[in-house]
Amino acid sequence: MRLNMQTDFALRTLMHLAVNRDRRVTIGQISDVFGMSKNHLMKVAQTLSREGFISSERGRNGGLSLARAPSDIFVGDVVRKMEGNAALVSCFPGGAGGCLITPACRLRGALAEAQDAFFRALDSRSIADLVDGNAPLHGLLDIGEAA
Repeated sequence: MRLNMQTDFALRTLMHLAVNRDRRVTIGQISDVFGMSKNHLMKVAQTLSREGFISSERGRNGGLSLARAPSDIFVGDVVRKMEGNAALVSCFPGGAGGCLITPACRLRGALAEAQDAFFRALDSRSIADLVDGNAPLHGLLDIGEAA
């Protein structure tokens, strides 16, 4: 399974905010660190905010911060929200449908089993699992003392 660019940006943004959880981080700071488009990142931040993963504050001391503890944000939840109902193959719910062999196909079941295993693995990992105790990551993402 391949994640879309917005999901990739969302997960990296959440990790960045978790490393810097004691301060607000601007979209510009995140964009600079990862070399992401600010416009794409703004769309991602809107979705993360709407879904309750982050809070956003405008103005001079504004920026983004986690809306929940990193241990309460699970990777599987983020992926599901960011990916939407993207069907793995056309015969899955939300897919284009119309496959001739669907009534007799065993591939659909095998792919559904694999997708379930994928999400079980992601559901067992929180953002805290990805960042806590990860000194190299903190070294790369910590923006320093709060202003």
